Amino acid sequence: MSLPRLTRSLRPRLIAALALTLAAACSAQGSGEAQAQPPQGNGGPDSGRRETAVFAGGCFWSTESNFEHMPGVVAAVSGYAGGRTASPTYEQVVAGGTGHLEAVRVTYDPARITYRQLVDRFWRTIDPTDARGQFCDRGANYGTAVFATTTQGPIAEASRAAAAAVIGPARFVTPVRAEARFWPAEAYHQDFARRNPARYGGYSAFCRRGDRLRQVWG
Repeated sequence: MSLPRLTRSLRPRLIAALALTLAAACSAQGSGEAQAQPPQGNGGPDSGRRETAVFAGGCFWSTESNFEHMPGVVAAVSGYAGGRTASPTYEQVVAGGTGHLEAVRVTYDPARITYRQLVDRFWRTIDPTDARGQFCDRGANYGTAVFATTTQGPIAEASRAAAAAVIGPARFVTPVRAEARFWPAEAYHQDFARRNPARYGGYSAFCRRGDRLRQVWG
């Protein structure tokens, strides 16, 4: 299998081999992504209110990392959503057949950041023109979606329409889907980018995430 088509099943070995040589490149890449999409939110005091939103953006390590630093976001948890298998394991999801996507549940303070701001941010962290995965992660479980409640649905659709207008509605394939049961992933996947900066850095740089996002969004 060629390197560009490697899936998460080979990722641990790939990261171990590339982490040291790509650490510097990854730091530059990561900073480029952050500069392109700065955190949003009013940064005011915590109101104590909590709401949740669920996004599938390919690798949940990246989706989690993209959200958890935003003002108003209280927590981001990696997991699985949209499939048929109850209490799925990582091995089951990667093997296929569960219908689940890697997803992240974002808990936020609605007085500090709105659901619309979260969805607007989400589009700019993915390639919504790719129906077969994200970046170097290929396969159905790396598909993208916004899982929205009945109340969230119209807001998510309006955000999607605005984002699609930027790159062309015909090219924009990421859907807004109905709310689905969210299953948290294993503990070793949580906060992966923060706890393993060199390993995540090597993976992110190899996948050329920042380059592709600039190609899609400018």
